[in-house]
This record gives sequence, structure tokens and C-alpha cells, in this order.
Amino acid sequence: MSTLVEIKHLVKSYTRGGQVVPVLHDITLDIARGDFISLMGPSGSGKSTLLNLIAGIDKPDSGILRIDGEDISLLDEGDLADWRASNIGFIFQFYNLMPVLSAFENVELPLQLTNLSRSERRERVEMTLGLVGLSDRMEHYPNELSGGQQQRVAIARAIVTDPTILVCDEPTGDLDKQSASDVLGMLQQLNTDMNKTIIMVTHDAHAAEAAKRMVHLEKGELISDPS
Repeated sequence: MSTLVEIKHLVKSYTRGGQVVPVLHDITLDIARGDFISLMGPSGSGKSTLLNLIAGIDKPDSGILRIDGEDISLLDEGDLADWRASNIGFIFQFYNLMPVLSAFENVELPLQLTNLSRSERRERVEMTLGLVGLSDRMEHYPNELSGGQQQRVAIARAIVTDPTILVCDEPTGDLDKQSASDVLGMLQQLNTDMNKTIIMVTHDAHAAEAAKRMVHLEKGELISDPS
């Protein structure tokens, strides 16, 4: 498989109260197209920071971060926003659905930034909600759905634009055991059947086992990468 994400000597720190706080130290990591990796590590290990850098939410202090051959650390804020809209699908722990919008309308939101016509958007949304098994819940609002159903709406919203990478930040952290298992199975299916590249942050060892490989961070350093 070809390399999709190429990370070389990545460094990131934050300034808090006048103090420079190092977060990531000299991270080097390759992620193949169609891979499914879990980023694991204790709180404060830097795993969410690394996820945010890959997703173009934040920028590194130094190092190379190439995705599909493009060094996204060199993009300005406007170009980076356009790049995220085209290439990244986000799945969060707490779903981040708009409570005043139906499941259909939540999934349609990212498509509002595209040139698709209204009928094309409807077709895409209906197809995507069908993929996650929610064709019969399209007009329901988030408060009318279970946690597992809300997360499936969030997955549909993340994949409706056909992004290059799905980034998942503790996607099962707020779910019961069965719903978590269902969501992980869905991610595995997206990876296997649609060849989606998935990068998932989790502290749950059971959830991590759903991935093809695990990457461990500790105190901002990559301590193992069993390729």
C-alpha cells in the first residue's frame, strides 16, 4: 500500500502562562492508504495533539507533515480550511450534532460547502444514512435518538463528502458496550469495504483492537509502532 500520511521529526509545544509546554517530540510515522490505526497512550501523552495536527486543526512547530504528498504545515489558514473540508471526516466522542437539525440535516451540513445541487445532496445523504442503517431515522432529531444512533449519524456526516481520512477522537467513549461494538464494527466495515483510512484516538484497549495496528505515545514520544 502507498503511504498516505508521512510524518518526519514532528515537534509541537504550547505556551501556557508564559511557559512553553512541550507536547510532541521528534515524531516520525508513516500511515498507509487504507490503514486503520489506533493512537493510544495515557492522558497528556500527545495523542489528541497528533490527531489534530494530522487533521489540519493545528500546525506543528517544526517537522514535515505530508498527506497525499502535500505538506499541509505550509498551508495558510484559508487553504487549510479548504483542505480539511475536502480531505478530513471528523468523528467525536460526544457526536457534536446540531440539536435543532434532523439526522438528515446534520449529515447534509458538510455538503452545503460543495457545488452539489439540492437533489444531488439529498441522494448522497439518503445513501449515506442507509450505509449506517438509519434510513428510517432521517427525520428524527438528536434527542429522539439513542447514543449509538447519534454516533452513527455522526459517522454518516463524516463520510458523506467521501473524505481521504477519517479522524476519530474517542468515538466509543460515551457509548454502552453494545453500541460501542456496533460503531467499531461500522468503522472496520468502512475500512475494509470502502478502503477508508482511519486514525482513531482511544484509551480503551478493547476499542484499539478493532484497528489494524496500534501506535503508542507516552510523554510526547512514539514508544512503539508495530507495523
